Amino acid sequence: MDQYEMVRRAVRSVREQTDFVPEVAIVLGSGLGALADFVKTPVVIPSESIEGYPKSTVSGHAGRLVFGTLAGKKVAVQQGRIHYYEGYDMSEVVLPVRLLCALGAKTVILTNAAGGINKTFRPGDFMEITGQIAQFVPSPLRGANDDTFGTRFPDMSEVYSGRLRAILEEAAEEVKAPLRKGVYLQAGGPNYESPEEINAFRVLGADAVGMSTAVEAIAARHMGREVMGVSLITNMAAGIDKPLSHEKVKAAADRAGEKFVSLIERVIAKI
Repeated sequence: MDQYEMVRRAVRSVREQTDFVPEVAIVLGSGLGALADFVKTPVVIPSESIEGYPKSTVSGHAGRLVFGTLAGKKVAVQQGRIHYYEGYDMSEVVLPVRLLCALGAKTVILTNAAGGINKTFRPGDFMEITGQIAQFVPSPLRGANDDTFGTRFPDMSEVYSGRLRAILEEAAEEVKAPLRKGVYLQAGGPNYESPEEINAFRVLGADAVGMSTAVEAIAARHMGREVMGVSLITNMAAGIDKPLSHEKVKAAADRAGEKFVSLIERVIAKI
């Protein structure tokens, strides 16, 4: 079965459970799942009830979709991200974000927990993703293309919308969230990077590194959606901070949770 038929079958599964049409899709990163608790009049759909939907195997990723309203907008929240390092094909990794787009979302907000490469960053900072480097993982567009989803060779000159970035900057100022700007690099994982790799990534122009997001942004842009990306810098990358662990990442995300919710709510209100 090709990836586009997988999306169509997933859409049918969701439509058997709700006719909700979201305006904004939000993908929540490691430790940032609490935002879903603020969705009003929620309709919760477990991932296992959606045909072909991959199961998240990572602690801190619940594995469900939450539909409802947030800051006055109709939203769909992916609470439980799928990662390439879990053993899935890249087409499966991006199936959730393609599904949310196919259900009607025109705007996609991607969030993640990331390691800081830029030495001026500090844990607890938020980073506005201005651009990305995705050449260290397979493209989610590999294989046959369905023109009803998007063109065979989509332009990636502006992956992250300038309009949405301006909104993010305004929102961060209003809620007094420490916002940096930078380029995000997606690595394969699940191991953390070596100090030598971090040095190489810095030379390439990366300010933060993680194991998600970039391929989802490509898939959403392929479908013509407007994308915004926010990283929470939970730790400094290898060679700057040690030792690294998933537990430390989740703990840092928990500490920033309240500010994160305020920031994303303010962004959604302005969209």
